[in-house]
Parts: sequence; structure tokens; C-alpha cells
Amino acid sequence: MEAVVGLFVMLLGVSHGVETHCDGRQNGAQCFGALGGTLVLQLMDKDSEIQTYQWIKDGTTILNMKNNAIVSNMLKDRSFFTPSNGTLRINNLIRTDGGEYKLDTSGSDGKSSGSRVQQLTIQAPVSSVLLVHECLSHGEKVSCSSGGADSPQYSWTLDGDTLTDSQLLGGNNETNIITLKQHVSGRLVCSVRNDVSSHSKEETVSTCDTALPRDGDESDITESTNINVRTLTTAVCVLAALVLLLVVGVSVVCAQKKKRENKPKEEDDQELTYSEVRIGPRPGRQMKQRAEEEVEYGEVKFSQRPRHNVEPAADECVYAKVI
Repeated sequence: MEAVVGLFVMLLGVSHGVETHCDGRQNGAQCFGALGGTLVLQLMDKDSEIQTYQWIKDGTTILNMKNNAIVSNMLKDRSFFTPSNGTLRINNLIRTDGGEYKLDTSGSDGKSSGSRVQQLTIQAPVSSVLLVHECLSHGEKVSCSSGGADSPQYSWTLDGDTLTDSQLLGGNNETNIITLKQHVSGRLVCSVRNDVSSHSKEETVSTCDTALPRDGDESDITESTNINVRTLTTAVCVLAALVLLLVVGVSVVCAQKKKRENKPKEEDDQELTYSEVRIGPRPGRQMKQRAEEEVEYGEVKFSQRPRHNVEPAADECVYAKVI
């Protein structure tokens, strides 16, 4: 199968959508449409004698024409076919619009006049380009972003000329990140394109200020700062622990001292003495009271030990039990 590419790309501005054109009259044509944009597809010649044709995708007839009249159109809500010039216009392209299409044709006699295949690819267009600069110790790093475009391709120029290896320290003219050598300056342009759109960004670059921190210096400073912060934090924690221990120790000492001061002095030794005294009648004397009056129990408590033992009277009989 012979493949002839017939792709025409026309930009109408990203804010109004991207319109692309494709010649699908040749078998094997490769067509590209911008996501959310418009595709103008040339299916037939203006003065074609073909009476019937069907545009088919994955076995489903998308467009069916007979005698220059539309029989069916599954994209009628966002497409328009012009029989007089054989062009199909599809608006608001979506991802699922991509794929392989086949066009079957037949003449006025109803005989098939052949079929053609077109391949349609949907891509997100380049919506914007952004340049980011970074000063290094050995040059200037420049990054170019493409705003989410599908299959972006990059190119760089300096003062209108393509960047050369003598001006580049890293990267090349077809990458999105380059490193310019020291003392390289001028009007730098990054161009981004794909099969449905293109965009560029221009900025003036000059030699980086040596006073600015380098990438390596910044990492060293950051690491040193982190170390200092960790050291200071550790010292504060240790100091706080020492202060806490000192406060606890002083509190314990004060509590012990206060306890000793508030403790009452030891009282003099005291003894509790229980005595059982039994008093009997004197010899020759009659008891005036009965036995219940003969025994008396007493409990005597002395605050101090008696210095001298008292001798019982000679005329009395005393029995004592000391506990």
C-alpha cells in the first residue's frame, strides 16, 4: 500500500482553537487534528463522478453519501460536509476521533471504484512556552516548557542563529534544557512545535552575576543551615533536661528538709503500768462490806517513772501484779 502524506497545518490562534487541513484523497494519508480544534478533511475532488461513498471507522459508517446527499452522519452535531467540493469539517476534536478511517466509493453504475485509507492522529497543541533561568558556577542553565503539548519538538536560536556547540556546555539544540557557557549573552529564543501547532518564547540573556549563589553553593548553604539548626535544637533539649533535673532535685531536698522540721520531738519515755490491788481486812477487824466490796481494780497511768518504790503499810496486806 503506497502511502502519500498530505498534511497542511494552519494556525488560527490558540485562544480560538487550532484548525488543521488534510488531503485525504490519497491512499494512506496521515492527518493530524488539534485537541479541541477543527479538522478540514478533503475527501473527494470537486467534479468527481463518484455517486456513492462511505467513510468508515472500525466497521462503523461515520458518513454515508449518495447522489451528493447525506444519508447518515454520526458526527452531525459537530461536523459539516460540503458535497460541492467534497470537504468534511469536524469541530471540537476529541481523543477518540483519532484512528484509521476507510473511504469506500462507487460510480453511477453502482460498481465499486476502490477504497482509500486515512490515519488521523489527535494531539494537544502547544498552548504556551516558558523559559526558566538558573545561574551555575560554570554557566547558565535554561529550561523551556511547552504547556502540555503532545510530542513537542524544541529548537534554540541566539540572535537569530542556531545555537552551536561552542556556545553550549550541556544539552543540544533539540532538547528542552540547555546550559550556556560563561559570557554567552544575546537574544535567546526557544521554539516548540508539534504536528498541529507551534509557539516560541524570546528572552535576553546576559552573563550571570557572580555574586548570585551557585547551585552547589546553595546546596552547601542549605546543608550547613540544616546542620546548625539540628545542633541548636539538640543543645536546647539537653539544657532543658538539665534544668528539669535541677528543679526536681531542689524540690526533693526542700521537701525532705521541711518534713524534718515539722516532725514532733520525741516524747519522754512513758510507761503504762497496770496494777491490780487487792485490799484485805486488818487482823482482828471485821469486814464491814461484803466480798463485792473487797476487790477493787484500778488503772494508774504515770507520766514518769516513780523515783522511789512506796512501801506498803505494815498493817495492810497488799498484792500487786505489775504488767
